[in-house]
Amino acid sequence: MHIEPFGVEIWMNAWETQCEWNLAETCVDSLTIGELLELTGANADMLAQLLPMRMSYGDIDGSDRLRRAIAQLYDRQTPERIIVTHGTIGANMLVHKALVGRGDRVVSIVPTYQQHHSIPESLGADVHLLHLRPEDGWLPDLDRLRALVRPGTKLIALTNPNNPTGALIPRAMLDEIAAIAREAGAYVLCDEVYRGTDQDGDGRSASMADLYEKGISTAGMSKAFSLAGLRLGWIAAPPEVIAAVSVHRDYDTISVGRIDDHFASVALENAERILARSQRITRTNLQILSDWIDREPLLDWVPPRSGTTAFVRYDLPLTSQEFCLDLLEETGVMFTPGSALGVEGYLRIGFANSTEILREGLARTSVFLARRPRPGTIYAA
Repeated sequence: MHIEPFGVEIWMNAWETQCEWNLAETCVDSLTIGELLELTGANADMLAQLLPMRMSYGDIDGSDRLRRAIAQLYDRQTPERIIVTHGTIGANMLVHKALVGRGDRVVSIVPTYQQHHSIPESLGADVHLLHLRPEDGWLPDLDRLRALVRPGTKLIALTNPNNPTGALIPRAMLDEIAAIAREAGAYVLCDEVYRGTDQDGDGRSASMADLYEKGISTAGMSKAFSLAGLRLGWIAAPPEVIAAVSVHRDYDTISVGRIDDHFASVALENAERILARSQRITRTNLQILSDWIDREPLLDWVPPRSGTTAFVRYDLPLTSQEFCLDLLEETGVMFTPGSALGVEGYLRIGFANSTEILREGLARTSVFLARRPRPGTIYAA
């Protein structure tokens, strides 16, 4: 099976251990196990409770405790409509493999996480791309979506909040997307791994699994919950989707680790505390990033309304990869080039690492930008 190389993951794998100041990171500043226990009010003696845990496969679909905790993140989900996966990346892969076949029509927004168009393409699907535009606030144009979603369309794939732009599809628009899908008989897969990081209110956007009878939501512990090291995600979906996913999951997952399941349960039983921490970080840091961009004449953006990343346009005669490599070499600061996400002329900046890392990385980037000639500058001979 041929599949396109995963641009953003190749970039991260190559450089994230080589940089000093990681502003390509997409997870909210990661927690240690000690910080998790302190934040959730658990006693450190709880670690001793792991000692008698037998290292069997455990509950294949995820423990009842964990699936109950996940279901509580939604308005209309039950543990029976939840299945635990190896990260959100595993959740997305399983949904596509279980539902999409050769010749099936799939509509995916772009830019997005590359899984949502490259996996269906690798399966022989008839993939159609809905290009998001900055003039639309990086939100889908529903008239263009209607034109792409024809009767018999198998799947519409979204990321909400969006990666890389931080755009947030509002509830009313999600309802309209569900209506478009319903008319065509399509499933809607919504990758919601950044849900919980909205800049306003309680931080949680509406979930597609709650809004639409054929809605599928995927998420995990990495971004909003600061626990990427658990490698644990999930799918919330109708029973027929859970059944189809289970067939494929038997071939490539069997179960997640019991220790991962345990700590994810602890975290999600205290989700409000962890999300409050994440929102303090993302809201503080986005204001810092916004103030910085206001001072940089070579940069422009549509400010993100959620998530942990911003998609920033720059005005320099460099490809985005050249920009990022030069920046990394000169300053030790790492961004992600827009080309890794299929959009040239942009940079993805992660703003949810520690505030100290963000401030220092932006300051060094200002020095880098100051050394570049402004467009239209004429120098005397």
